Amino acid sequence: MKKIHLLLIKAFIRPFIVTFFVVMFILLMFFLFKYVDDLIGKGFEWYTIAEVMMYASASNVAMALPLSILLSSIMTFGSLGENYELVAIKSAGVSLQKAMRPLFVLIIGLSIASFLFSDYMLPKANLKYGSLLWDMRNKKLSFLIKPGVFNNSIPNYAMRVERKGEGAVDSLYGIMIYDHTGGNGIPKIIMAQKGRMAKTSDGKYLVLKLVDGVRYEETNGSGSSSYNPRQAFNRMRFKQTEVKFDFSSFKGLSRTQEESFKNNAPMLNLKELSHREDSLSKSLDSVNKSTKVNAGSYFKQNNYQKGYSKMKAPATIITGSILNVIPKNQRLQALQNGLEQAETIKQVVSNRILEHSLREKEIIKARIEYQRKYTLAVSCLLLFFIGAPLGAIIRKGGLGLPVVIAVVFFLIYHIISTVAEKSAKEGSLDPIFGMWTAILILTPLGIFLTYKATVDSALFDIDYYKQLLANLFKRKSHKN
Repeated sequence: MKKIHLLLIKAFIRPFIVTFFVVMFILLMFFLFKYVDDLIGKGFEWYTIAEVMMYASASNVAMALPLSILLSSIMTFGSLGENYELVAIKSAGVSLQKAMRPLFVLIIGLSIASFLFSDYMLPKANLKYGSLLWDMRNKKLSFLIKPGVFNNSIPNYAMRVERKGEGAVDSLYGIMIYDHTGGNGIPKIIMAQKGRMAKTSDGKYLVLKLVDGVRYEETNGSGSSSYNPRQAFNRMRFKQTEVKFDFSSFKGLSRTQEESFKNNAPMLNLKELSHREDSLSKSLDSVNKSTKVNAGSYFKQNNYQKGYSKMKAPATIITGSILNVIPKNQRLQALQNGLEQAETIKQVVSNRILEHSLREKEIIKARIEYQRKYTLAVSCLLLFFIGAPLGAIIRKGGLGLPVVIAVVFFLIYHIISTVAEKSAKEGSLDPIFGMWTAILILTPLGIFLTYKATVDSALFDIDYYKQLLANLFKRKSHKN
């Protein structure tokens, strides 16, 4: 038995190492094709590019390891079946389950190692990879902001733009900025129709020139009424203004402090993910409570200031018993104040809804990354129990049919997991169920293939099906 186990381990390790590095190389080429414009021709040293490629390779382990286990297990048992070594092992009284036992122990070891890697090493690699790639890409300002996506890379700011200018790469349109520099937990909101990015001459600041916009800000109000007198909401329109961001750390290729990226879910371990989920849930509750209190208090406030745009009220609206108690020379002003107050309340509520949605998505991302630590380890076991029986059934070794079958089954697994994960991120599926969907679907297939390989089923034997069809036609001819 020791010789048989040693034979199987040697037969598995060689193709596993080869396929693992081949898959890693292919995935690394995909990375280069994706970011070639950001890395090549921008004056980086070769070791800087090698460093970011090394960190990118670490993030590819989650895809390369399960595929390598599936492919190498098919190749190993397919080669043993093709050379009749598997038949000899069974004739010696060793069942397929006993033959798979040493490899099963080895796969368990690889699964545990993958779990420890994803919990300890991968978050650190993702952190270094994300910060280094961000520094490299931001040597050009047009890469700083992507249209339609909130960017939280600049400390204390969250920014979103609808689109970029086609001619001038630094021209932006439909700008929304959340300014958290106030320190009171309530962000200032700046919205503008268009803007343009530029660096200062010393390279210390990124200046965003905004045109035709409005600034919303909650401040400490005054008064003695019974409804929350300390809360006031100001709205100020502007034709042109500037917002300065501290950009001194991006001069040349100065490395950004990695702590600035630490809040991203892929860069956290299990303990940090649990803590982040709890803190986000508490902040989400506080947003709900503050929205309810503030929206109610805004109904009772009259925050009209100079600089507000004048809105002409239609004459047909000036009717009813409420307006009759207001002097005629003040009715138009009262209607204007009411319309502006309603618009303010609408904007406040819509902004809080957007903030609520963003925090909900962050909670979902944290839950998804938490489950990913476990699904990587379990997927290694699952794909082994799919690959080993498949190899024993097809009885073909080498890089021909085993590669085709391995790619097909891995694509099925990858497509199911990708679709389920995307649905979970959009809120259509529970994050736990979404991350385990592919494993739950393919586990019965692994059990079925293991059973078929144990009873020597000719599941993929073409000659078996030809003989079956021939016997079926013979039966029909005899009946006729």
